[in-house]
Amino acid sequence: MKLYTSTRAPNPRRVTMFMAEKGIAGIEEVVIDLGANEHKSDVFRAKNPLGRVPALELDDGRVLCETRAICGYLEGLHPEPNLMGVGFDERAFIEMADRRVELHLFYGIANCVRHTHPGLAVLEQPQFPDFGASQGDKMREFARWLDQTLAGQPFVAGARFTIADITAFCALEFGRGLMKFRPGAEGMPHLQAYRDRIAARPGAAA
Repeated sequence: MKLYTSTRAPNPRRVTMFMAEKGIAGIEEVVIDLGANEHKSDVFRAKNPLGRVPALELDDGRVLCETRAICGYLEGLHPEPNLMGVGFDERAFIEMADRRVELHLFYGIANCVRHTHPGLAVLEQPQFPDFGASQGDKMREFARWLDQTLAGQPFVAGARFTIADITAFCALEFGRGLMKFRPGAEGMPHLQAYRDRIAARPGAAA
């Protein structure tokens, strides 16, 4: 299999961290240079017509796109350690937590960065700075809720590390780099402590 990825992009990082946490090896990584618009090339669009990374090319030639779909496929191939839930009940609550951080933290940060950072102008045309700023404000509303949630439980979905933590951590790291978002400096000590704990995991270095 081949994983089409890109350095510093948060969605590909979610997949590589997922793989690292599960100890998955042997998948070839093909780096797509977003700055050079390689994701818009005919060669890559033949793999993913939407021109997005990550994309996982299977051994039979099919190409699986979208981060959570790729992670779900890999979870099926490598069930342990389980990161997406055992049984329908746990799976549902983990998916709820993962979707919440994806929609309200991850995409809030991504939209803020894509529409306000000059370095992302090549990827987002036209940029709408006012929209980006509002997304940053809405993201912080959710982050404050998450901070209080983490005051009472160690991980985003509850008592154990799951895919929801990968999504949350990759979002926080993307915001830390391009938004200079530091939860602790903005009155969110529990979220900061959580980020620091996850950063110490070997999988976070992926």
